[in-house]
Amino acid sequence: MTHALTTTLAPKLYLLTNDDEFALLYRKLETAFATGCIALLQIRRKQTLTLSNGASKLYDEALQIVRLAKTYNVPVVINDDIQLAAKLGVGVHLGQEDGDIRKAKQCLLSNQIIGRTCHGDVALVKEAQDDGASYAAMGAVFASTTKPNADVISRRELFDGCQQGIELCVIGGLTAENVIELAGLPIAYVAVVGDIMDLPEHQIAERCEQWQQALGTWQTPAL
Repeated sequence: MTHALTTTLAPKLYLLTNDDEFALLYRKLETAFATGCIALLQIRRKQTLTLSNGASKLYDEALQIVRLAKTYNVPVVINDDIQLAAKLGVGVHLGQEDGDIRKAKQCLLSNQIIGRTCHGDVALVKEAQDDGASYAAMGAVFASTTKPNADVISRRELFDGCQQGIELCVIGGLTAENVIELAGLPIAYVAVVGDIMDLPEHQIAERCEQWQQALGTWQTPAL
């Protein structure tokens, strides 16, 4: 029996920051960017925002990260904060309770990315498409150390999400080893936090390259 290769394009690697001390985070990001494997970065600094001067500190951190990302031509989105995204001239990722896509489109330039969290709800993916988001994020795909209580979604829900006319991002518990279980789905972005950012600094580059290799095998045999 002969096999043909599907033409499903490989997803792009979408990196999210963790809560490392900033100097370490910056070095890890520079190492990751230098591999050329990172297609999109989300700045998400939950612990920084809990500080008394959290908003100011986040702005200072984000400003430095955005400058670094620009030197490597990596687009950036800010988690949940439309005003900060507009101030920095970058995109935004919005949770279901964290801002309106149409408002974001009014505040940001047309080329700035707007993402929307949709969990496992295909109706929310369709709504994000209707509202003009750039991508919809579905997850958790696997149990995650970042969000251990998140509901895990099925491959069928992912497949249906991919049919809604909007680029789909998957997130939650993904590793360079288990991501291949999603091969064949027309996913645009694979979002990763811990499997890269929680590693020691000296292991970051190798792990990014392992991700690149894993995503490079996305074309799968079809009968």
